[in-house]
Amino acid sequence: MKVMIVGSGGREHAIAYCVAKNDKVTEMYCLPGNAGIAEYAQCVPIGAMEFAKIIDFAKEKEIDLCIVGMDDPLVGGLVDELEAVGVRTFGPRKNAAILEGSKAFSKDLMKKYNIPTAGYENFTDPEAALAYLETAKFPIVLKADGLALGKGVLICQNLEEAKAGVQTIMMDKKFGDAGNEMVIEEFMTGREVSVLSFVDGKTIRTMTSAQDHKRAGDGDTGLNTGGMGTFSPSPFYTKEVEEFCEKYVYQATVDAMRAEGREFKGIIFFGLMLTDEGVKVLEYNARFGDPEAQVCLPRMKNDLIDVIEACIDGTLDQVELEFEDNAAVCVVLASAGYPLDYEKGLEITGLDEFDKHEGYYCFHAGTAFKDGKLVTNGGRVLGITAKGKDLKEARANAYKATEWAKFDNKYMRTDIGKAIDEA
Repeated sequence: MKVMIVGSGGREHAIAYCVAKNDKVTEMYCLPGNAGIAEYAQCVPIGAMEFAKIIDFAKEKEIDLCIVGMDDPLVGGLVDELEAVGVRTFGPRKNAAILEGSKAFSKDLMKKYNIPTAGYENFTDPEAALAYLETAKFPIVLKADGLALGKGVLICQNLEEAKAGVQTIMMDKKFGDAGNEMVIEEFMTGREVSVLSFVDGKTIRTMTSAQDHKRAGDGDTGLNTGGMGTFSPSPFYTKEVEEFCEKYVYQATVDAMRAEGREFKGIIFFGLMLTDEGVKVLEYNARFGDPEAQVCLPRMKNDLIDVIEACIDGTLDQVELEFEDNAAVCVVLASAGYPLDYEKGLEITGLDEFDKHEGYYCFHAGTAFKDGKLVTNGGRVLGITAKGKDLKEARANAYKATEWAKFDNKYMRTDIGKAIDEA
């Protein structure tokens, strides 16, 4: 089997790590990949949005399975285009990837099918949004409708901040066309939990729970990022919460998409908020989370290729997902200044230490080879992941392992998984 992965982050490294375990896989390619993925796959300098080049490469290499890891190509319709030329592809088609591609669509879907979520209104006219804010309760949340690299969400404490947010999103177009439409949403308080799932259009199989840390600074301060670390499982995701979600959220979402003529095959990532009024859906993503994949996939006992093929074939009802009875924590090592200005090209050393210890992983995100040396090539550089018998041990192991990886201007949060101590 020849496998092609589209993407270049820590998520795609975790996918490649799992794919490499399958004996059927004889060749693996990653477009464009990174220095860590190069251990398992041939990295090809084709960007994730260069659809024509991706399709030509898939045909030339006679790819048997393509896994699209990133949100942009999914929302842009890469799956449809690959399938049109006969390439077996894992991920939602364009009309289903809208579940992540448009927050207004997903909120309207939840309202229509009674899937619990925060109260909201959608706006395409900034003047109407500003008028609405005059009567709103604060704090309040503003969300750019489209994809914005996980950064298009503003939490506004008062009317002045909210007006500035409308200016930023809809007028100044800081997030580009993602801000053509905007969702204004009730602010929810509570614990956040992420639950990733495999879907074959009809059947859904949820993975182990996780919790991400989006803010750049300790104590959830600073700017939103693509994720500074995560842990799995979440001690706040109780059996009671799981049973509620199975009844009112998970299958309900899959059925709603089918009813809308948008059959979803691939990964649905449920961002949940555990509020005082019960569980509510914060957001949907249409792919593995990053860095959630780095803590969920190493704990999965099933072969990833087998599960993916069941999703494509519509036979997921014959699969039972199994996860190790342990825990994992991922701490992201970033370049100082991320998510704004940061330096690239800094040499990375010490990673050979990971080969000496079982249950420790170094997933590459922003890395490259330059003049024969491993160097930084992005804001989020490495995802240092470790397992443990429980969350506290996994957290201690992960932070110990962050000391092995060395590069100038290394930055990390020191409180990833601190909520574990409160559970």
